[in-house]
Amino acid sequence: MIRVTLGNNTTRKNVIVDSSTTLRQALETNGIDYAHGAMMLDGVTLQPGALDKTFAEFGIAESCYLLSVQKADNAAA
Repeated sequence: MIRVTLGNNTTRKNVIVDSSTTLRQALETNGIDYAHGAMMLDGVTLQPGALDKTFAEFGIAESCYLLSVQKADNAAA
């Protein structure tokens, strides 16, 4: 079992998943919107198709961060 911190810029939660779970399954099961930001696994931006790989395929054995990071280019300075 893997402890995953799921979330986005404003919300995060810890869940336990099986290593055979895909990243997409973990996000969808926990209601995390992954369509409006850059998806990152332990700080590394995921490439197209990566959400359909399992945690085991990424070599994750104990814990990780899976975050949707939204960038706001129009933020006031």
